[in-house]
Amino acid sequence: MSACVPTRTDDPSRKTRKSRKFRKNDKSRKNGKPQKNRKPGAPQKDAAGTSREVRPSRTFLPSRFQRPHSPPPPGGGRRRFRIAGSDLSASISVFLIALPLSLGIALATGAPLQAGLVAAAVGGIVAGRLGGSPLQVSGPAAGLTVVTADLIQQYGWRTTCAITVLAGLAQLGLAALRVARSALAVSPAIVHGMLAGIGVTIALAQLHIVLGGTPQSSAVDNVRALPLQLAELHPAALSASILTIAVLLMWPRIPGRAGQLVRKIPAALAAVAGATTFAAVAGLSLPRVDLPSWSNHALPQLPEGPMLGVLAAVLTITLVGSVESLLSAVAVDKLVAARKEPDVRIPRARLDRELAGQGAANVVSGALGGLPITGVAVRSAANVSAGGVSRNATMLHGLWIAVAALLLVPVLDLIPLAALAALVMVVGIQMVSITHIRSVKRNREMLVYAVTLAAVVVTGVLEGVVIGIAVAVTVALHRLTRTRITADEQEGIHRVRVRGQLTFLAVPRLSRTLGQVPHGVDCVVELDGSFMDHAAYEALHDWQTSHVAQGGTVEFTGRSGGRISEPATDTHCSCRPWTPWRNHHCDASPRNAATHQLASGLSTFQRNTAPLVRDELARLAREGQRPSQLFLTCADSRLVTSMITASGPGDLFTVRNVGNLVPPPGAESSDDSVAAAIEYAVDVLKVDSITICGHSGCGAMQALLSTPPGGAQTPLWRWLRHGVPSLERMRSRHRSWARISGRMPSDAVEQLCLTNVVQQLEHLRAHEAVARRLAEGTLALHGMYFHVGEAQAYLLASSDEHEIDEVFDRVAPAPSALEKSQA
Repeated sequence: MSACVPTRTDDPSRKTRKSRKFRKNDKSRKNGKPQKNRKPGAPQKDAAGTSREVRPSRTFLPSRFQRPHSPPPPGGGRRRFRIAGSDLSASISVFLIALPLSLGIALATGAPLQAGLVAAAVGGIVAGRLGGSPLQVSGPAAGLTVVTADLIQQYGWRTTCAITVLAGLAQLGLAALRVARSALAVSPAIVHGMLAGIGVTIALAQLHIVLGGTPQSSAVDNVRALPLQLAELHPAALSASILTIAVLLMWPRIPGRAGQLVRKIPAALAAVAGATTFAAVAGLSLPRVDLPSWSNHALPQLPEGPMLGVLAAVLTITLVGSVESLLSAVAVDKLVAARKEPDVRIPRARLDRELAGQGAANVVSGALGGLPITGVAVRSAANVSAGGVSRNATMLHGLWIAVAALLLVPVLDLIPLAALAALVMVVGIQMVSITHIRSVKRNREMLVYAVTLAAVVVTGVLEGVVIGIAVAVTVALHRLTRTRITADEQEGIHRVRVRGQLTFLAVPRLSRTLGQVPHGVDCVVELDGSFMDHAAYEALHDWQTSHVAQGGTVEFTGRSGGRISEPATDTHCSCRPWTPWRNHHCDASPRNAATHQLASGLSTFQRNTAPLVRDELARLAREGQRPSQLFLTCADSRLVTSMITASGPGDLFTVRNVGNLVPPPGAESSDDSVAAAIEYAVDVLKVDSITICGHSGCGAMQALLSTPPGGAQTPLWRWLRHGVPSLERMRSRHRSWARISGRMPSDAVEQLCLTNVVQQLEHLRAHEAVARRLAEGTLALHGMYFHVGEAQAYLLASSDEHEIDEVFDRVAPAPSALEKSQA
């Protein structure tokens, strides 16, 4: 198997980033100065904000493994600022999308149209430079349209700018408190419901402008006024709007080669440009964009009126803008991870820094008379798909917006307002995402989603979100306290089964069920839950005491059917009273504990797993084993082969030994078990592939490094001498070191673990059966390394023995169906 290896770019414009963790004995120098804070192999940022692999000097290995340092790069390591071509093209694509959307959102809020351009420029330059998500594009967003429109209507435009500044300061304060991750605790159903409610509200308001009228102050009023508006249609506005919507919907669906060419122009730009051209050629009399002189641009004014209302407005913009920006940053990370081209490593979003960047951008935007700013998912996705590789793309898009606002005013003044309204209406409708609805339905949170959507439309954003949170908390508490308690009788034994958490809310039902157990009978109470509070414990204990006093017996079992020890008051246990009820055994000796663990595990398998796999194992028993691959790995107890390969019964023919060693043919050894397993797997089982898997912290490799030449003549050393060629390969100056993707090996043990996998593959090729199948082209060899502490698998990018550069490439997690649809 071959895996893709990230392309290494040695751009002379790159500069490195210092890391906090580094070994103090590193003496590598650059420009004559010691570099004390660079982590070996850590990804470093270049001038464009992208990451690259930095190959440090190998002085972290013991002296006997050191090699001469590489010569310094030409030019003495001087760096110059450059902009990648992909960033330039991506910035133009995002600019063409952002320009009409910014004007449309400003129109939807009732703010001066140039306020949208100010926010787009500031969002690109300020948030792009200071934010923590390199490829996220910030600017005026549809998610804050309803809130901003209400504030403008209530306080006026200049006071709304001041509220934007205060909201930005609040975001800076939250970033300083490092609470950005807390925003992700909000249920996705609430966020999706909020965005859908905002989308419905936007669509209802802009529909009136599309039809040639004027929107009302609320979504309910817009619905009520719709029949009258339909009776008074304006053909000119309606024709421009219909053309805009038609181009928006049909532009991505143009077939053939022509479609591939025209789709390079964003649909939003094509739709607005088409409607503008149509209106100009047809001579339609329509309200158009009117950008006043920048000398008359309105700046913020101190808020007037009740401060409680102002604080509520600041809180609303802060919370809605922050949550939307942070969720958008997380979504951008997923899009970048799924992107194939360009193959450039982009650092993951730093959410606290992103929140600080959004706060700074809102302060500047409000101070300059711009709209509130958030991270915008649509423009960010366009930036990723267009090939942006650093924050330069975002910043350049803001610069193009600023240039257009200053130099293209005569062109912008030709755009009909109906075309912008149609564009924003389509955006609002798209905020009611079918993908989100399916995800919410799959996770059984449709009630939270629907209530939040309806509440946002009827009452407003802040009130709707509060109602949604209340419903989400109620649903969560209901699920937490939803405990199933059943009772039945089998062969004279009464059984009471409790499924779920036992809290005080379940005590009435528990007591009622226990009270139905006849006096003096044998009873088994099965507790299948991970939590029991004191009230439930007291109810169980009191009932047990009463039932035993009346001549009955009581036995408590856990989920596996194993007996739970008696309460602490009846034993000599020093634990808290209710711990014995949670499958705790504090009086067992080590030997008895080990026996109990084995018996309990077998019992759990027979009870829970055996019924699920019995049919499959019966089929394998009838048909025999037909594994697809031979998996040769270390005997280390931390490697669970079925878990890390997601395989089931019959999939792997597994051979485990100390150090995942493959003795070469003809080696002096009294143990032919590995060779026998290879011959059986290749010639009899006809496996398609063989994988040799090493792992981090391998004790066998540590022993090889620490044992002196010759070694002690013990069974362990006689076996480990098959790993001596790996040690010699690592020390050799004529071979390149095996590397791990994204970084160099952390120490000599990890370096030897990687080298050993490569060397054992060479031993494997020397076996006659393997060589024959390789010549026939019916067998594949794979090298694998598993980092136990990180739970991360790496595959050898090339297992060809003639390949000089062996790199273990990181295996990325498979995207879910939802992530694939979003990508």
